[in-house]
Amino acid sequence: MSKANSPSGGEPPLRLGTRRSALAMAQSGMVAEEVRRVTGRDVELVAITTYGDVSREELARIGGTGVFVNALRDALLAGEVDFAVHSLKDLPTAQPAELALAAIPERADVRDAVIARDGLGFEELLRTTAGAPRIGTGSPRRAAQLHGWARSLGGSIETVPIRGNIDTRIGYVRSGELDAVVLAAAGLGRVGRPDEATELISPDAVLPAPGQGALAVECAASNAHLAAQLAELDDPRTRAAVTAERTLLAALEAGCSAPVGALADLLIDGQVATEMRLRGVVGTTDGKTLVQLSTTGPVPASGSDMSGPQRLGRELADEMLAKGAAGLMGERAL
Repeated sequence: MSKANSPSGGEPPLRLGTRRSALAMAQSGMVAEEVRRVTGRDVELVAITTYGDVSREELARIGGTGVFVNALRDALLAGEVDFAVHSLKDLPTAQPAELALAAIPERADVRDAVIARDGLGFEELLRTTAGAPRIGTGSPRRAAQLHGWARSLGGSIETVPIRGNIDTRIGYVRSGELDAVVLAAAGLGRVGRPDEATELISPDAVLPAPGQGALAVECAASNAHLAAQLAELDDPRTRAAVTAERTLLAALEAGCSAPVGALADLLIDGQVATEMRLRGVVGTTDGKTLVQLSTTGPVPASGSDMSGPQRLGRELADEMLAKGAAGLMGERAL
């Protein structure tokens, strides 16, 4: 257990539930500092082991949805912690009534990052590798789009399923076992290692996971006072964007390990966000078949009105399903 350094006038510290990984501890520590600022109370990090941390199987094989969050939610409901911090992309789209998604802070970099041998970018890797470069990823979404991207550049790749923390994954490249790995840029940034990336992939080539780069702060719905305090960390623009992305995911009836990418961009006129563009992709993991579409709609006038982003997500999902998206997903949510 670690404690954020701030006297709180005698009040007991707030207990923040977090996964044990270095990345989870780092991002929870960032949130802890902000919570200390808005509440004036100490915050303790309570490390909890989730099923996703223990299992070495591929995420798609163990269900994907919820494997990193269920233990944290159980601790919340049991009163063992006061609030929890998750990577939003790991959070199931159905929100339990007993828990409040109190805050979604401002999003970090949404892009995926290539970490390749010899400091190479993706196209250079294709051009200089004898045969197909071996690229590690634990994500069917990344595999589908990386194969499609390689094919568009006139090359081919072999994707290798990998699990483990950031050091473990980078180690596959350092040891020469793999030519590259692909990770979320936000994670590299949060552990202070953004320079490890040899290329940041444009979303025009590979769309991120719905909610990628964003964090979710949950507490018990019955704790209205704490929920109101945590809500001060909420970023309305981020919430609107990820609401559209996650509604698309839910409407496709796809879990968070399905090969679905989505990104909502706010189109800015001066300092005012006037419109949202939502892009979505579903594909077979070999990248041979991809359904990629986009749509636009107005930005909500109120930070609490999510009806517009929800409608945008449902509409795009309907269009993608009409184009055959359902048949391309290896996992359907129950």
